[in-house]
Amino acid sequence: MLKTEMRNPKSTHIDQMSTIEMVKLMSEENYVAVKAVEDACDDIAKAVDAISASMEQGGRLYYIGAGTSGRLGVLDASECPPTFGVPYDLVTGIIAGGYECLVKAGEGGEDKRENGIYDIESRALAGDVVVGISAAGGAAYVVGAIERAKELGCVTVAVTSNDDSALAKAADICIYTDTGAEIITGSTRLKAGTAQKLVLNILTTASMVKTGKVYENLMINLSPTNEKLRRRVISIVKDICEVDEAKAVELLEANGWNIRASVNAYRQ
Repeated sequence: MLKTEMRNPKSTHIDQMSTIEMVKLMSEENYVAVKAVEDACDDIAKAVDAISASMEQGGRLYYIGAGTSGRLGVLDASECPPTFGVPYDLVTGIIAGGYECLVKAGEGGEDKRENGIYDIESRALAGDVVVGISAAGGAAYVVGAIERAKELGCVTVAVTSNDDSALAKAADICIYTDTGAEIITGSTRLKAGTAQKLVLNILTTASMVKTGKVYENLMINLSPTNEKLRRRVISIVKDICEVDEAKAVELLEANGWNIRASVNAYRQ
């Protein structure tokens, strides 16, 4: 039996627990997800190196998944442009069933292998990186997409919580997060989903750092699209140039609120 489908002995009687007992148990189990990601660091690093190398050669990153896994991929991809100032097509999240399934569950989409093949071959090119996300690792939609991506000449990565799964075997790099049995049997939106989110955070963040989208630990490409981000942009220029707020604003206004241009102008 798949680990993600086993019953968790700690929660056998969760329906009889007090609220605080239930909350504490779920909180304790979340640490399992963190440890699982820590144990997978070597393979995560391999994937980061592959992604950053692809991006440096003009390649793109695709996430593809169904259900929770697909939603997490779309979420991580959508946050890259505002955080790192990259084009919207550099990192793309693809979910089985299309964008309607982001807000309305359509879990049958994971069984449609042909749709996964079509969704990836209509987008990916040789040299891109395709990350298939599936906790159980058996979603036909995702496995089909990864197998087709490999045929297209893409580097393929699996993010799964079952190491002997079809997805794990299909990918060039397997990121196996051993989260084990869920508090609610088979509900991989819990620990497995938490581990997936942590992995995706690392994949994009570390890749963006390696490709020059971060200076020190600052979001050098950040765009001031709201008041909070405007304050952050000012703060970044203040920190890098070691100037007061008035000077930072002056530099930004003179350089279209572009952090890099403002810093370069100050240093000239």
